[in-house]
Amino acid sequence: MNTHAKPSKLIKGATGDWEIVIGLEIHAQVTSKSKLFSGASTEFGGEPNSHVSLIDASMPGMLPVINEECVAQAIRTGVGLKAQINLHSTFDRKNYFYPDLPQGYQISQYKSPIVGEGEVIVDVSPTEQIVVGIERLHLEQDAGKSLHDQSATESFVDLNRSGVALMEIVSRPDMRSADEARAYVTKLRTILRYLGTCDGNMDEGSLRADVNVSVRRPGEGLGTRCEIKNVNSIRFIGQAIDVEARRQIGIIEDGGKIDQETRLFDPGKGETRSMRSKEEAHDYRYFPDPDLLPLEFTQAYVDELASHLPELPDEKKARFMRDFGLAGYDAGVLVMERDSADYYEAVAKGRDAKIAANWVINELFGRLNKEGLDIKASPVSADQLGGIVELIGENVISGKIAKDLFEIVWSEGGDPRQLVEERGMKQVTDTGAIEAAVDAIIAANPDKVAQAQAKPTMLGWFVGQVMKETGGKANPQAVNDVLKQKLGI
Repeated sequence: MNTHAKPSKLIKGATGDWEIVIGLEIHAQVTSKSKLFSGASTEFGGEPNSHVSLIDASMPGMLPVINEECVAQAIRTGVGLKAQINLHSTFDRKNYFYPDLPQGYQISQYKSPIVGEGEVIVDVSPTEQIVVGIERLHLEQDAGKSLHDQSATESFVDLNRSGVALMEIVSRPDMRSADEARAYVTKLRTILRYLGTCDGNMDEGSLRADVNVSVRRPGEGLGTRCEIKNVNSIRFIGQAIDVEARRQIGIIEDGGKIDQETRLFDPGKGETRSMRSKEEAHDYRYFPDPDLLPLEFTQAYVDELASHLPELPDEKKARFMRDFGLAGYDAGVLVMERDSADYYEAVAKGRDAKIAANWVINELFGRLNKEGLDIKASPVSADQLGGIVELIGENVISGKIAKDLFEIVWSEGGDPRQLVEERGMKQVTDTGAIEAAVDAIIAANPDKVAQAQAKPTMLGWFVGQVMKETGGKANPQAVNDVLKQKLGI
């Protein structure tokens, strides 16, 4: 993949340039009503320990039963990542002790994961694309949560999350900058949300990342990596990478060496700190889970799931560029969320697709961001915005009038075409009315006429005066044409 970083990606140290190498392990909570091996609810935010079955609490004699929907979700995700789907996979026990892990082991997949190698195409900027390899995707159960702020002397344990299905998506170390890593997580989150296999709500913990960072001199082999655990926002992922790379470069340049260890990122202090070193890290003693049979399904089962998947962001983007003639950047912005893409398509259908894109991206998204609203909560429906785009395309209103119209529809609602009729917002295309305004302004400003004839760029001043005279409703193109003719430019 990217073996050599671009010079622009390198970091300057005191003794020369350094390259950052980044790999990510994303833990994505599977969208399903119940947990991976029990029927307890996966809903977020219940009272502590209210979504816990006897299996999640690890009562003696309880046996796990696989939730088929979670398996189907993992396969859908694998297909969406253009990855190898393994028709035979096994569950293993990963043994370690932690207060919020009631079984004393986590059921995960070690040697034989459900999904093998795949790839994600990532737009880092309008002009740069990278391919990030996916090493594997496996299913595992989440642990509970230790709460340290409920009492001065004791820690409490909430097992609501215990046993919730996670997909761990492991990337190759193919990223070379914080920007690339942020763009990768953004793209992966978009794909998961399109597929409906993870809601991607990072603030609820349903998408978290373990970030592996190492540094090296350009062209050298891989350095020693440190893993930053459980980073829960795309912004923090970028910050954690930058501060960790700087820390490692500082140590090496001072003659020290990097210890392979697990670290935590503290966004408040803007630093990473050691959590535990890998030297004393336990051997997890993986072994096949004796309570679960290997997972086996047929290619026909995979094909059936694949046949019902929605159009994915890359395909949708390519179609928008092909069918609507959009630039790659605009198409990329529109397909970032499935709802936005659907909204845009409804606006563009049968209308000028480029004007539609401009209005959805600049006016609508801009306003929604400002008001902190989701596209679902937009006061202007796709039908209404489509109506405005149609009126612009038909030259009934100018871009400037369209902005006023958008404002009215946003705050009061209504049918754009009707509003234009009722409020007299049509642009004046009647050349008679425009000529009258032009004649009046030419008569009143003989000095400016002489200037414009000597220097045609002065035409703008006249256009402005005519627009003022007509209350901004004159068709600017018509005004230009009449002026050129009258002034003999």
